[in-house]
Amino acid sequence: MNKQEFEKENIFGLGEPNVNFAKYFIGNSYLNPLTDMNKTSLFIANVTFEPGCRNNWHIHHAKIGGGQILICVAGEGWYQEEGKVAISLTPGMVITIPANVKHWHGAKNDSWFSHLAVEVPGENTSNEWCEAVTDEEYDRLGE
Repeated sequence: MNKQEFEKENIFGLGEPNVNFAKYFIGNSYLNPLTDMNKTSLFIANVTFEPGCRNNWHIHHAKIGGGQILICVAGEGWYQEEGKVAISLTPGMVITIPANVKHWHGAKNDSWFSHLAVEVPGENTSNEWCEAVTDEEYDRLGE
């Protein structure tokens, strides 16, 4: 999906370049916060990935609760948990990521991709950024 087609689907908007977390992504991503952390404890943001962009492996740690929910809204992407086969993502899909599960997500090589990222509240939550998803790992997807 090219950018013009994608922008028609991406109802939550591109947002701004995701500069604060750029070191944890291969390629360019964009962040459009939808909730205000000063008004609610639930953080929701539209995250957009250019074609081929993906985040590093990471873990949403929590003692109780926690984790993340992804709601796919535009384009096509990938989600993968460590040791499991990658899942192809399309608009309307919802991925529930339990706390303490190593995973990554991002766009397919030939499509822009956006998902709403919902940080699930919990006790003693933190995020751990791990190694990058290598080109070799990424290029094997969809074979």
